[in-house]
Amino acid sequence: MAKQNKLLIFILTIGVFGILNTEMGVIGLLPSIADHFHVSIPKAGWLVSFFALGVAISGPIMPLLFSGIDRKKAMLLVLGVFLLGNIVSLFTASFTITLVVRVILAFFHPIYCSLAFTVAASSVSKEEAPKAVAKVFIGVSAGMVAGVPIASFIDNTVSYEMAMAFFAIVNAIVFIATLIFVPSMPVEEILSYGTQLSVLKKPIMWISIVTVILLNSAIFGVYSYLAEYLKTVTNMSPNTISLTLFIFGGANIIGNIVAGKLLTHSATKSVVSFPLLLGAVYIILFFTGQFTVPMAMITLIWGILAGGIMANINQYLIASSAPEAPDFANGLFISSCNVGTTLGAAVGGVFISEIGTGYVVLVGVLSLLLSLVFILMRNHMGSSVQNNLLDRKSI
Repeated sequence: MAKQNKLLIFILTIGVFGILNTEMGVIGLLPSIADHFHVSIPKAGWLVSFFALGVAISGPIMPLLFSGIDRKKAMLLVLGVFLLGNIVSLFTASFTITLVVRVILAFFHPIYCSLAFTVAASSVSKEEAPKAVAKVFIGVSAGMVAGVPIASFIDNTVSYEMAMAFFAIVNAIVFIATLIFVPSMPVEEILSYGTQLSVLKKPIMWISIVTVILLNSAIFGVYSYLAEYLKTVTNMSPNTISLTLFIFGGANIIGNIVAGKLLTHSATKSVVSFPLLLGAVYIILFFTGQFTVPMAMITLIWGILAGGIMANINQYLIASSAPEAPDFANGLFISSCNVGTTLGAAVGGVFISEIGTGYVVLVGVLSLLLSLVFILMRNHMGSSVQNNLLDRKSI
């Protein structure tokens, strides 16, 4: 059984890597996409922004609609759609068709990711669930960070077509592995849509959603402009910038593992300490960001904390607020993260245009301060609920 669980979690990890790789990998291909379709770079960027918008919209809806379907069948459907979509994108000569395909894929994206988190958590004991989810989040981090340089490398050394084929190949491998090795997983207790939607009546859920939006805004409000920051403030060379970004990505994966273990042992302390530590890192960054060596060291610590927050802690905040509706909760988590990413990037852009690149760090600091207020509210609310339950038991 343990070996089966490990294989299942490994397949889920590669699966979310394939899904996130399809979403984020095109960032490294934007110049080639612009040349291939004869469009401008900003227009090529629509393939990224429209995808993110589609995920944000479909996040709460699609997992809810698929919550009663056998999980293996649902995952095979999504992987099949992604495989077909990537093949169409590979062979089409129309930018419009590529854009439409990306939007369709975006709507199916939350189904697989939501199911992957739910299946990973349910495959182990309740105490080990954060650790299992953390392993799946390694695939998320790898897809977000490693997918970009891998696709860019294939594009530069082989061809644009092979880079696009890479997305399809990963999805094909996971489709076959899921078909052969993943057992049928019928939903034992089918929850009505009304039951799942009722979690939105819980104040703790809305506090958790706002917290996740603010935490992701704190990370992506700064990270979205890290390359520009390293270029203009730290004055790094292009190769050093690439290395620093790689350090950040590798640190994200370490952060997933660390946060998964810490949440298993002390969830409340982890949820408070990670944002506090990240705030301290941002303050140090604000004053020492112009120096190359300190910047590299800060990036490592920043990456670990960011990896733990944007994956494990954010998912824990939403999922633990609605354990009775895990698929819908994970959909809300995915949507909230995308809203936070969009908000942070937008506010970061305003700060850069109005007061300069060096001040974009303040977006992270302000977002973290607000998030800590909501985290404390959430903790207080959770304690009150627990005390009420204890009082009822004692009566």
